[in-house]
Amino acid sequence: MPELRCSLASEDDAEPIAGTAPTESEWLFVEDAGPWPAKATKHLAEHVARLAPGGRAQLIRRHGGGSGPGVRVFRASLGATPSVSEVVLRDYADLGGVATTDFTPYGGPLWLVCTNGRRDVCCAERGRPVAAALAARWPEGTWETTHLGGHRFAATLLALPHAVALGRLDAFTAVEACTDLEAGRLPLDVTRGRAGWPGAAQWADLSLRDESGWTGLGDVDLLHVEKEPAARAVRLSTPDGPQTVRVVSEPGGERLASCGDALPKTTSTFARAPSESV
Repeated sequence: MPELRCSLASEDDAEPIAGTAPTESEWLFVEDAGPWPAKATKHLAEHVARLAPGGRAQLIRRHGGGSGPGVRVFRASLGATPSVSEVVLRDYADLGGVATTDFTPYGGPLWLVCTNGRRDVCCAERGRPVAAALAARWPEGTWETTHLGGHRFAATLLALPHAVALGRLDAFTAVEACTDLEAGRLPLDVTRGRAGWPGAAQWADLSLRDESGWTGLGDVDLLHVEKEPAARAVRLSTPDGPQTVRVVSEPGGERLASCGDALPKTTSTFARAPSESV
């Protein structure tokens, strides 16, 4: 019997990907050629606390080998105006002495593709061809990275400074999607959501865009999220003026969230509150 692949099962089940992007707004990316263990960033906790408080860490590496000279470290802040900065160290041991003031603005795109096969085999099998295709087009901006979340949506990618998470990519759709992002367009078919936003806000954004045809990255922005008794009221700016979408969480069934899971886990999805219409 062939091994189960969580990404194939999710595709076969037509599981929605809208609203599944990472919600952290502060990120630290540290170059490490690997090999990476399944849980690869525990040793970076003190550096995250100092350089990206409340955020998360990722290891990164070039597709096919090292880069150099030095060790690249990026900080990303996905607030109202997403930004990326970098510092180049002589070696990893210098990371402990780095301060936030040592970082300088990074001007290009970063395409960060999850490829950590020890965390989930789908990420390696589907992510590495995507990383190869992107590296051929954007050699400076493409990196492989560790766990972005959502193995079953592989291949997954975090696009910076666009603050957009993509999923279910292949080599062709990844290049096409990143080309769209460079041009200021959101590739709706493969977008999981705006990274750094709450899941309900990500879903509301994509729902409005799908209904209205807005694809410009700046067409929709998050104004406010209010937790109501039975829903989340997401206030968004749009080309038609501010709009409020009330979003509820619904059971999404039980699924294997990762190829390594022994038992299914309960999932959820988003929908409009029953009484709401556009």
